[in-house]
Amino acid sequence: MSAASRNLKDLKLEFLQYVEIEKGRSLSTVGNYDHYISRFFEFAKIDKPQQITDNLLREYRLWLNRQEGKAAKGMSAPGMKKRTQNYYLIALRSFLKYLARRGVESLPPDRIELAKVPERSLDLISLDDLSRLMSAPDTGTLKGLRDRAILELFFSTGLRVSELCSLPRDINLKQDEFSVRGKGEKVRVVFLSDDAKAMVKAYLDKRDDMDDALFVQVRTGNAKLAQGKNETMRLTPRSVERIVKYYAIKVGISKKVTPHVIRHSFATDLLRNGADLRSVQMLLGHANIGTTQIYTHITDSELRNIHKKFHGKGRK
Repeated sequence: MSAASRNLKDLKLEFLQYVEIEKGRSLSTVGNYDHYISRFFEFAKIDKPQQITDNLLREYRLWLNRQEGKAAKGMSAPGMKKRTQNYYLIALRSFLKYLARRGVESLPPDRIELAKVPERSLDLISLDDLSRLMSAPDTGTLKGLRDRAILELFFSTGLRVSELCSLPRDINLKQDEFSVRGKGEKVRVVFLSDDAKAMVKAYLDKRDDMDDALFVQVRTGNAKLAQGKNETMRLTPRSVERIVKYYAIKVGISKKVTPHVIRHSFATDLLRNGADLRSVQMLLGHANIGTTQIYTHITDSELRNIHKKFHGKGRK
C-alpha cells in the first residue's frame, strides 16, 4: 500500500515513530505531538490526508480559539491562550511537513501561520535576593549541603530543572565543565563556578549512599527512602521546585521563585557583564536565538544612560 493511500491513523503512527527515532526527540515530546494531533483528528472527523483543507484549518483555528483555558480558583476560564493554540498548530504543521516529505497529498505546511503572541515577560529577582537565596540552606547538614549545591549549580550553569535532576553522581569535579543532554537530545557544555564546584564536592563527600544520581532524597526524621533493588533516590523536578520555593519563602522573597527564575538570572547576569547573545544562546541550549532575545531588554540600561547623556542637549 502506498503512503498516499494510507489513512491518517497509520500515518500519524509512522510520524510519531519518525519523531522518536529519526529526529531523536524524547518520549515526552512524542507524547505531546500525539496529544495535539489526536485533538485535531477528533475535531476534524476525517480519515484521509487529502481531506485536510484550508477551510478545515480555518474552522479548527476558530474552534481552538473558543476552547476554555485554565482558570484560577473562583475565576471564570478565559479562552485558550494564543501560545497554547500555537502548540497545536506547530504539531499539525510538523505532521504536514512529514506528509509532504513522504509525497502524500495534503494541505501544504506553509499554509499554517502561527497566532501572534505578546512578548514574554521575565520573572526576575534582584541580585540581593539571589544572594540571600543562595545562603539560605544550613550547610552544617547533608540536606543543607545538597540544597546549597543545587542552588549554586543552577546559577553557575543555567540548567533546566529536568537537566539538573538527570545528572549522574560521577560528575568530574576536577574539570570546570561538563556535558549535559538537553531538549531534543542535544548535548551542550556548561561550566562550573568555584562556588558550585566546592559545594557539590562538599555534598558528595558527606553522602554515604550508593545511588547513581547526583541529587537524591535525604532522610529526615523517620522518613523512609526509596532504596529497593530497582528503585532510585533521585530527586524529581517537582521536588527540586519545592526546595527552591521553600528557601525563597524562608528568606522573605515576595516574588515566586522557581528553578527557571534562577536560569533567567544566569542569563541576564552574563549579558549585563558583557556576554554576547549568541554565546548565551549556546550556554542555555536554545535551538533558536529568537528564544534568547527575550533577555535583551534587560541589558538596555546602558542605552538608557547614553540617551540621558547625549539626547536633547541643544534644547533650551
